[in-house]
Amino acid sequence: MATPTQPFEGTRFLRSYSRPKSSGASAWWLVRISGIALIPLLVGHYILMHYNPASGHDYGETASRLASPWFKGLYLGFITIGMYHGLVGIWNIMRDYKMKPLLGRTLFGLLVVAGIIFVAVGWNTILTFDPLKP
Repeated sequence: MATPTQPFEGTRFLRSYSRPKSSGASAWWLVRISGIALIPLLVGHYILMHYNPASGHDYGETASRLASPWFKGLYLGFITIGMYHGLVGIWNIMRDYKMKPLLGRTLFGLLVVAGIIFVAVGWNTILTFDPLKP
């Protein structure tokens, strides 16, 4: 009677290190880091746009703010980090539903494409903004 062969303990140890599994820890850390980065960006945006009645509500103020490279960089970062954080959150909610692999890949692809389009539109709006054009 043949008995099933057990892999040698050392072989299993080497195999586990030769083919590392993706634990998801890097994605977990990126979501936490993007969430921490969003806190000052969101608070700054909220104070600038909603608590200061003199800024952000007319074309002149928006044009003067977007003429500054510092604000452009701030908003480019805000758009990119916010979109990444939001889409990863949506994807994690969707992963809670046990989907078939084809549906999961399709929805993941749609999220990635939608994120790239939204970030591209945001970047295009900020980078091509001309304050001299009304």
